[in-house]
Amino acid sequence: MNAPERTASVDPLLQPFQLKGLTLRNRIMSTSHACGLEENGGMPGETYQRYHVEKAKGGLALTMFGGSSYVSPDSTWASSQLDISNDRIIPYLQSFSEQIHAEGAAIMIQITHLGRRGETNTQNWLPTVGPSVVRETGHRSFPREMDRHDIDRIVKQFGDAAVRAVDGGLDGLETMTAGHLIGQFFSPITNMRTDGFGGSTENRCRFGLMVHEEIRRRVGDTFVIGMRYLIDETLKGGLDFEECVKIAEIFEAAGTVDFFNANYGRLDTELTLATDCMPGLASPISPWLEKAGAFKRAVNLPVFHAAKIVDLASARYAIREGLLDMVAMTRAHIADPHIVNKIMRGEEDRIRPCVGASHCMSDARPTCLHNAATARERFWPQVISRSDVPRKKHVVIGAGPAGLEAARIGAERGHEVVLFEASDVPGGQMRMAAAASWRGDLQSIIDWRVSEIERLGVDVRLNTLADENDILLEKPDVVIVASGGVPDLDWLDGNAHCTSVWDIVSGTAPIAERVVIYDGTGRHPAMTAMDRCIDAGADIQLVLLDDRPGTEMGYAERVMWKKRIAEVGIVPATDTRLQRIEKDGNELTAVFNNDLTGREIKLTAPQIIVEHGTVPADDAFHALRAQSRNDGVMDNDALIAGRSQPHADGEGFVLYRIGDAASSRNAAAAMYDALRLCSLL
Repeated sequence: MNAPERTASVDPLLQPFQLKGLTLRNRIMSTSHACGLEENGGMPGETYQRYHVEKAKGGLALTMFGGSSYVSPDSTWASSQLDISNDRIIPYLQSFSEQIHAEGAAIMIQITHLGRRGETNTQNWLPTVGPSVVRETGHRSFPREMDRHDIDRIVKQFGDAAVRAVDGGLDGLETMTAGHLIGQFFSPITNMRTDGFGGSTENRCRFGLMVHEEIRRRVGDTFVIGMRYLIDETLKGGLDFEECVKIAEIFEAAGTVDFFNANYGRLDTELTLATDCMPGLASPISPWLEKAGAFKRAVNLPVFHAAKIVDLASARYAIREGLLDMVAMTRAHIADPHIVNKIMRGEEDRIRPCVGASHCMSDARPTCLHNAATARERFWPQVISRSDVPRKKHVVIGAGPAGLEAARIGAERGHEVVLFEASDVPGGQMRMAAAASWRGDLQSIIDWRVSEIERLGVDVRLNTLADENDILLEKPDVVIVASGGVPDLDWLDGNAHCTSVWDIVSGTAPIAERVVIYDGTGRHPAMTAMDRCIDAGADIQLVLLDDRPGTEMGYAERVMWKKRIAEVGIVPATDTRLQRIEKDGNELTAVFNNDLTGREIKLTAPQIIVEHGTVPADDAFHALRAQSRNDGVMDNDALIAGRSQPHADGEGFVLYRIGDAASSRNAAAAMYDALRLCSLL
């Protein structure tokens, strides 16, 4: 028996699981989520399907899709939903299921009615409906109270949608109850009815029972039916753990449900989404695993669960100790869809880690902060192939995220790679990003790449500020300038008096007792500097160019900074633009202008901390440009279309710049630059 076979024989994650008549090849799955890849009016087209097929190729047992696939025209958002309310989806489902099954995995869909969680001013412009007129904070909807006609209509629509899932060749479905219409009937917070659908626990279950009875009647006994199920609403007056167990027992007794997919907490605000339902960087690993295990001990049906289970130790523990029957590593598979294959090959150390940055939950969903191929599998590879051209020499300048990724991909392509870095450690700005109190896991983005380029034999030269001569001595075929940027302060009148956020975050500048912090980007650096100043006990005045903190961030990160600001009682000035800094005796005065009123504002403190993005540190690029055969030009049309850059052959070298060496952006942009350029070199 070889090592992979031994691993499969003893690893709890690799044991098969029998779910009714469905055999799942291991215990690892991905749960339904709104991935934002739908097309043609809510259909799962090729891009959507390839995103999930890659996970099946990567070895998982079950991929679930269609987070919030709507069964009715009055259950809609502006985007990120599939439409299973009519037969138009069936051919898409058939193609989808065939591809997943061909890779040996199972496939299920989530179907739902959003209830009050819908949006009225989009798609069909219909009123939202709910058990009672209780507004949801997150989607800002006041639902119309459902009458019996609404109830009967929606019950039938659930059944119709389930038949489409069967006709599409799927293995099963789950209804989304947590926070959605069925769950809104469950909860006394959202159900204030006095008829047969409100009041007692049994009455509040009546609508959900009708839905599941209709589904079972329409699809038969062999099709797998589950519930994405809330196990604790974490709100006074809402559903506590004991009542959630009681409701689960009612559904078990009815015999219409085959598994529970356990959710914890509410999802009606950005904060509860980011801390309860989909915990991010600020949350510990697997925060609700023990709660899910307690729920499993209380019920008889199989239990699945997903909530920041991103490491194999936690996943194995969950299965080995009987806390779960299937462990859902959804965001972990966004970071690396080939987790199971790597386990089976004995390459666990090569799994690209999910750091919990929640970039996949932002407007760019479901792209990963440091896996640019995710959700782009139709165009870009998850596994980098060796080049079919003769081996070339790549010289990469800068070992930040862009440079490390360029070096990794170049080496995977089979090229000889030399990586120059001026600092004594790799990481660039990402090392400073990881310095925030709750963002330390970002360091794994750097650590994983360092490990990979060591394995691939990249020649890394630290403490080397490579100049033109150093680079030319290498006789390169390709030069990639990924040297990042430096704080953009030259525009500011009086900039000699200010402190950059870099100096605060890196610890190279002391923090005064009173500080003014100016955030001119809406990104993390100013907030991270603020975090350091809070820890230092400074009195802080925060001024924002934007109308709220963290404008460029996804909601899961933005809300954590809003929470931090609220906890310490900072009231930021918004829509305010820094004009200049003046020396004022022993102190400094920052002069601002409010964009809304035009009024001048002056704030005085011993220290003015400024964030205004970066400007490229691209001296090497300009020194080499005239000597390159492409004059340093990146062909954007080729880049966008996925074609190789021109000037591939000829005398001398080609020259490119990526990441912040080209423009002040974020790590995701740097990674995508490297993927699009280097995977075709």
